[in-house]
Amino acid sequence: MVTLDKQILLGEDFQALWNEIKYKTTYRVNFDVEALVGACAQKIADELTFGKIKYVYSKAKNKITRVGVEIDESSIIEKFSDAEVVQYQLPDIVTYLQNETKLTRKNIVDILIKSGKLESFKNNPQKFIDGVIAIIRKTMSIFIVDGIKYHKIGDEFYYAQECFEDKELYGYLKSNMYENRKNKSIYDYTVYDSDIEKSFAKSFNENENVKLFTKLPSWFKINTPLGGYNPDWAVLIEKDNEEKLYFVVESKGSLFTDDLRDTEEAKIHCAKKHFNEISSKSTLVVSNTFQNFSEHF
Repeated sequence: MVTLDKQILLGEDFQALWNEIKYKTTYRVNFDVEALVGACAQKIADELTFGKIKYVYSKAKNKITRVGVEIDESSIIEKFSDAEVVQYQLPDIVTYLQNETKLTRKNIVDILIKSGKLESFKNNPQKFIDGVIAIIRKTMSIFIVDGIKYHKIGDEFYYAQECFEDKELYGYLKSNMYENRKNKSIYDYTVYDSDIEKSFAKSFNENENVKLFTKLPSWFKINTPLGGYNPDWAVLIEKDNEEKLYFVVESKGSLFTDDLRDTEEAKIHCAKKHFNEISSKSTLVVSNTFQNFSEHF
């Protein structure tokens, strides 16, 4: 079990850090639904291309031996047939897409009709549905990020420091735990989920500008239209024993947009707007190395 250091938890530095990031917000999303429908339809028209389903039939002769029934491999014959030859029931695409995207039935129907690609749905239903879902989600995430506004609920709505005392942390036989030796964290060990997080924990311990840090627990979440977002770290930087900087850090293996899942990237953008709303001193930074993060201070 990981031990909580209450002296650091209740200390002035951690309270200062926590006061910059603890507040909760609500959000409102405003965007042009017709523009979203048009953008989704255009992307489906431009990007969704695939052929018809092919069914493969195999025939072969069997022979009975002392061992049992065996297939005569030299007699195997494969035949290919288009899906049109096989009768099958098409799925309810509108209901399926509505459940997966949360758009209205009218929006879904408009997107499908305007895309001009419904014939492709008949050719390969599952591949068509999967492709449409991916395009709609990606397009929606862009619209949501551009149109979302966060508002601080009030000074009485926040994550209390006492939550750290109520929730115990466990590592797995210390194989995913890094020891914090310089009294910079509220825990004696950092439980990490990846080599990148382990590298950050090591750098936080060793860098002289890092006054205090903690791995943010799973219950610390920011609400977004795409689901809850849990950042990785809260960090207090002190430069020249005077200036104090407050950071929330997301440690990622890659900073290239294409390498981040669309939903995850959108959540990060929403979280940045959340922190901008609750504090003028805290900043959310996405970084793949401590050196990259250190450029911000």
